[in-house]
Amino acid sequence: MRTAPTFLALAMALTVTATTTARAADDFADVKREVTAHHDEAVKRLQDWIALPSIAAENLNSNEGAERMAQLAREAGFQKVTIISTDGKPGVFATLDAKAKKTVGLYFMYDVKQFDPAEWTSPPLEARIVDKPGFGKVIVGRGAVNQKGPEAAFLAALHAIRGTGRKMPVNLVLVAEGEEEIGSPHIGQIVHTPEVEAALRGCVGVFMPSAMQDPDGIVTVSLGAKGVVELELVSSGEKWGRGPGKDIHSSLKAMVDSPAWHLIKALDTLVSPDGNTITIDNYPKPRPLSDEERAMIAEASKRRSEETAKKQLSVQHWIDDLPWEQANERLESQPTVNIEGLVGGYTGTGGKTVLPHRAVAKIDLRLVPDMHKDDAVAALKAHLAAHGFGDIEVNVTGGYDPTSTVASSRLIQAQIALLKRAGIEPVLWPRNAGSYPGYVFTGEPLKLASGHFGLGHGSGAHAPDEYYVIESTNAKVEGFDGATMSFVRYLYELAK
Repeated sequence: MRTAPTFLALAMALTVTATTTARAADDFADVKREVTAHHDEAVKRLQDWIALPSIAAENLNSNEGAERMAQLAREAGFQKVTIISTDGKPGVFATLDAKAKKTVGLYFMYDVKQFDPAEWTSPPLEARIVDKPGFGKVIVGRGAVNQKGPEAAFLAALHAIRGTGRKMPVNLVLVAEGEEEIGSPHIGQIVHTPEVEAALRGCVGVFMPSAMQDPDGIVTVSLGAKGVVELELVSSGEKWGRGPGKDIHSSLKAMVDSPAWHLIKALDTLVSPDGNTITIDNYPKPRPLSDEERAMIAEASKRRSEETAKKQLSVQHWIDDLPWEQANERLESQPTVNIEGLVGGYTGTGGKTVLPHRAVAKIDLRLVPDMHKDDAVAALKAHLAAHGFGDIEVNVTGGYDPTSTVASSRLIQAQIALLKRAGIEPVLWPRNAGSYPGYVFTGEPLKLASGHFGLGHGSGAHAPDEYYVIESTNAKVEGFDGATMSFVRYLYELAK
């Protein structure tokens, strides 16, 4: 049996059950025709967007990325579009005034992660359409699913609504940034600009266009996300006062200290011997899972396939060989200290007998509710100093607090209602294990609901061969046009 009926089926169901007045309001056949007619144009828009990588970590095309985002917003019908300068990369603020009763906030990111073309089977900036077994035709490129594909589908929804001559059902407030992939260090400067904050205050909530369908048709509605801190720890002979001030011959290790080993010993104090439990002194304590959250996890663990998850992640065991449900509880409840990368000395072909004067660890810290970025960083610095590693530099590049939204919020209830009418029983999930800067919306002073929505499927974020489904051959997954229609229907649902 099909798990996720198409939205055409939803339209038919609505037609049968609605009143005459509601029938007219819920008949989206004209919009669907418009979406189909402009499919190629919308996909080309996405391909052109992927071809312009805005990579904050490399200071690549940040201004060009903001200009393109502003152009895309204007073309989609936003009447007022402003590029906002920050102490880092610029952001974009746009409003679409439809004279509607309700206003919806949007969060977009237009920056992407770095990439190595040699690791890809299809060039990451060419955005080629290729056949992918089990899915159909997919677009492969950096940013395809994270996050340009779903955002392009949302923009296509705005084009289609306007193309039919319909009045937009809600007003829109768009906040877009070009630094999400480095921890959104200046998102607050965008959101708390007086004009932007004033516009957001009138919103029913803020959502980020996403591709929420798993290959088996499961759709997860997340009620938040972990926070994150991105930083690097730097050990150097110059700062330490021991070891060399430049790379020297490795034979001299017999009488010279090693900054690389110094870093490794420092890292070892941050976690338990198996690397899985944080041992930083006075580290912020996570809030325990509530009974409601445990119930969500238990239900989700029954519906999600452990075998599929392991296959997708290429793993054989969970931490401590935990059973599936307990592994998910750990995923949702525990903060982490993760080593993204270690760099020091020579890493090329063959050996090179040097004693490096400098070593760097790229680190990310994931945070759960009741933990705060600044507290975590302060505890890390104090811990290093107390354990004899006060010379190690802690360079924070970005990060933010966790975010939470209650299931009863209008933003979330509209998703649940829409999915259930389509025959999709969504999985409620306490929070994404990944992060996005929703805290600027859910926290003080705005206190808005915030989340993600959108059908369709993609995978490979931050990895080679990232993809987003364009023409689906999987009956449980929508293609680009189906994803576009999901956004159309969500906007009308929010307008109720």
